[in-house]
Amino acid sequence: MTELTTLARPYAEAAFKRAKETESTDKWTSQLSFLSAVMSDERMQKAVSNPKVRRDVLALSFLGLCDGQLDAEGQNFVRLLSQNQRLNLVGVIANLFGEYRAEDEGYVDVDVASAFDLSAEEKSKLSKTLDATLGRKSRLNVSVDKGLIGGVYIRAGDRVIDASVRGQIERLAKSLWN
Repeated sequence: MTELTTLARPYAEAAFKRAKETESTDKWTSQLSFLSAVMSDERMQKAVSNPKVRRDVLALSFLGLCDGQLDAEGQNFVRLLSQNQRLNLVGVIANLFGEYRAEDEGYVDVDVASAFDLSAEEKSKLSKTLDATLGRKSRLNVSVDKGLIGGVYIRAGDRVIDASVRGQIERLAKSLWN
């Protein structure tokens, strides 16, 4: 994964720089998200990784699938990625772009998995606590994971807080076996 990140970084940086110059970070975010969704299709991954497919034909096909979803700069970005055989990096580029945007705008995206639905009050308290802990404004993406049994599992960038019952049981089992 680190190698893919290294390959994707210059494209993500260039896209973010251009988005800032043109004040179009929202548009770039949605375009990169759409491109990432297109690339997640198994058939598209096979086509992109097939060395027999001509790059110009691949770019045209890819753009055909994206009809109406990309502006001129987005289309040029796809052509550039195709020409350099980097279309397979679109998902990584989108993630890096999101990280650059979050850093620039002073927030952090936080994935919260909870065993049960959180009320608005619980989300608010959790958000305030995370803001203080992380030193930045947090944007919560809350989901329900019944497998946690109870508690929450929080991921903010490379930082993980496992306050779930399942995590506690796993740590207890590990300490008993050691």
